[in-house]
Amino acid sequence: MANHVSALKRARQTETRTATNRANKSRMRVALRSLRTALTSGDKAALEKTFRETVSALDKSVQKGVLHKNTASRYKSRLSARVKAATAAV
Repeated sequence: MANHVSALKRARQTETRTATNRANKSRMRVALRSLRTALTSGDKAALEKTFRETVSALDKSVQKGVLHKNTASRYKSRLSARVKAATAAV
C-alpha cells in the first residue's frame, strides 16, 4: 500500500481511471453483443438500428482510448459485411 501523499493520490487516480475504462469497454462489448444477437434474429429494421448504435459505440471507444482506430475500423468493416449479407438474405 502507498504511504506517501503523492502515491496515495496516484492510487486514487488509478482507481477512477480503471472504473472509467472498464465502463467504456463494457459499453462497447454490450453493443457488439447486441448486434450479434440482432444478426441472428432476422429483423431488418432492428438490425440496421443496432448497427448504427454499434458503430457509434466503436467510434466513441476510439475517442476514449479503449480501442485503436484501425481495430475499430476492422470491426466496423467485418460487421458491415455481415449486416449486408444478412439483409440481402432476408
